[in-house]
Amino acid sequence: MIPRVRGNDYRALTLEEPLDPRLTVSVVVPAYGGQDKLDLVLAALARQTYPDTLTEVIVVDNGSRPPLRLRGERPELTRIVRCEQPGRAAARNAGLAAATGEVIHWLDSDVLLTPGALEAHMRWHHAAPYLSVTGYLRFTEAPLPAELPDDLEAAFEPAEPHSWLVDLVERTDGLTDNPQRPFSLHVGGATSVNAALIKAAGPMDDDLVLGQDTEMGYRLWQAGAVFVPEPAARAYHIGPTMRMRDKAPIDRVSHAFVADRIPAYRWLRGHPGRQWKVPYVTAVVDAAPGYDAVRATVDALLAGTVPDVSVLLTGPWDTLERDRRAPLKDPSLDLVLTEGHYRHEGRVRLVTAAEPDPAVPYTLRLPAGWVPGDDTLARLLDLAREQGLGLVNVLLDESADGVVAARLERTSAFARARIVAEAGEDLDDVVDDVAGVLWVDGASYGFAAEAEPPQGRRGAYKERLAALEEAARLRKETERLRAQVAKWRDEAGNWRKSAVELRREVGTLRREIGTLRRRLAAADRARKNLRSIVSTTFRRALRRER
Repeated sequence: MIPRVRGNDYRALTLEEPLDPRLTVSVVVPAYGGQDKLDLVLAALARQTYPDTLTEVIVVDNGSRPPLRLRGERPELTRIVRCEQPGRAAARNAGLAAATGEVIHWLDSDVLLTPGALEAHMRWHHAAPYLSVTGYLRFTEAPLPAELPDDLEAAFEPAEPHSWLVDLVERTDGLTDNPQRPFSLHVGGATSVNAALIKAAGPMDDDLVLGQDTEMGYRLWQAGAVFVPEPAARAYHIGPTMRMRDKAPIDRVSHAFVADRIPAYRWLRGHPGRQWKVPYVTAVVDAAPGYDAVRATVDALLAGTVPDVSVLLTGPWDTLERDRRAPLKDPSLDLVLTEGHYRHEGRVRLVTAAEPDPAVPYTLRLPAGWVPGDDTLARLLDLAREQGLGLVNVLLDESADGVVAARLERTSAFARARIVAEAGEDLDDVVDDVAGVLWVDGASYGFAAEAEPPQGRRGAYKERLAALEEAARLRKETERLRAQVAKWRDEAGNWRKSAVELRREVGTLRREIGTLRRRLAAADRARKNLRSIVSTTFRRALRRER
């Protein structure tokens, strides 16, 4: 049984200790000139701990003048193939075509593997047949030696780490914490990939000027790959890379091309209306229910908040024979109307069988007649992406006749499921193992059985202007209220000060009243004493007179 990894959490795999080497590996080294560096690269490959008999090395001479040669220390199964078409992608594809290994290891002609690096890669490939493993590069400015030293670390340190790769791995817990773009780890300098996985994904895109590694990594992800960073697979890159020297201009060139091919780079697709070579989601709709039902569904999809969508409209289009003498009696009238309505819509393809492009990240299978709301598709995509789900089932209706449902499928999850599924096993159950499956209620996500007229771009534009005006009014009102609150706070501060002063005055008055009360009490006692004295004196005077 092939082991199953959920998402990109390769920690579920068990590595052999010790490794019993069985898989063959082809190391593909594209090179243009640089014979001295190539000699060191081949010498480092000759010192690998992985068996020499299971390792072939294919050096692709990409039009060097003079031609490259095999000289000095190298693995026994090393050969040179020529590729006159310029470019790393073309050279790697030439090496790939000549390779016979069960694993392909991309290696640049200025990267020196430490002795255990290849074995560290292959240990993972023995654990599962759908992995892409990337080693850790360190960039050295040390002078180029005439011969490969025995101790690479002593010769090439201090060196700089591949900081971008290290940061990616650290902030995603080793690419295991539901990373959205784990394929970014696929760098051609020191990455190995299962050969069957490359066959499923296809070779490198030699139409690209830059970004070929990332674009191929994306297609490997779509084909079911799990991406593994392996710190034990260490290597030294002689000098900095071109991207390290000129990151901004290289990104400018790369982004102009990969935006069309990698839908996962959402920030490169900020335009609200244009179409791309590879859409983010493809909806599959069956034309059988009829023109009105199909139009309600398809028009709603095209008018939603996800413009990066294409539609495959399935039906027997090749059987249409229009009866122009009595069109209203044509038994295929609804099919004719549907075909005529969408024939020139660029985002809709009329197909006899639904075969979505494997490069498209998501496929929505939706029964005709069910109408998504403006933001329905966006909400479903957010749900699948945030939870890393492979399948979101949407319950549209349930009756005695059965369940009507839509399905949002993640292409990469289904590709992985096909790799690990056993004979007769339900594919949805396998998807649940490798990514997760969830049921949601269609009404709560905005699906309806009746369509409202699409708003249209002009209506959306007017609503946006109205919303901006309302937002501006609310901002002004907020500022007014803030000013009023500030004024009230100032007044409250003055009132607090006045209250403190009043408290002090009251305290003074209370003390004065207390003093007066004490004086009055003393005067009252004096009066009483005086009366007592007068009374006593008077009584004595009366007694003397008597």
